[in-house]
Amino acid sequence: MLGKKAGSMTLKETSKPVESGKYGLPAMETHNVGGGTLLGYDVQARATFTAEMRPDGSWLGECPAGVVMCAEGVATFRCNGVGNMTESGGVKFHGGATFETTSKSLSELNGKYYVFSYVSDSEGNAEWDLYPCV
Repeated sequence: MLGKKAGSMTLKETSKPVESGKYGLPAMETHNVGGGTLLGYDVQARATFTAEMRPDGSWLGECPAGVVMCAEGVATFRCNGVGNMTESGGVKFHGGATFETTSKSLSELNGKYYVFSYVSDSEGNAEWDLYPCV
């Protein structure tokens, strides 16, 4: 069951093709930066993720390292998900994320699994929404 939305961030992404090594299909490396709110705090976020196209046309993505920063502290995160291209040339991913922090204010992030929706348009404008699993 999903809890109340924990956060929402607006991000700007830049992508470049990388070698996938699988099925002769493309892979992309994407960097994003932006901000929004998380647990009621104003935050800035940065991350790098890779996604490989699978034979069915969907994408399998992974973010091994991301960071969320705010006046109350910092948190790192990892996530992975599955996505598909949209008719408008963007992409829509759904998946899960875990966070780690030593910040007392952000400690609610620790030890929980968050489900996310990540939607970007053809211009690289993205929205990342996070919901805790309860």
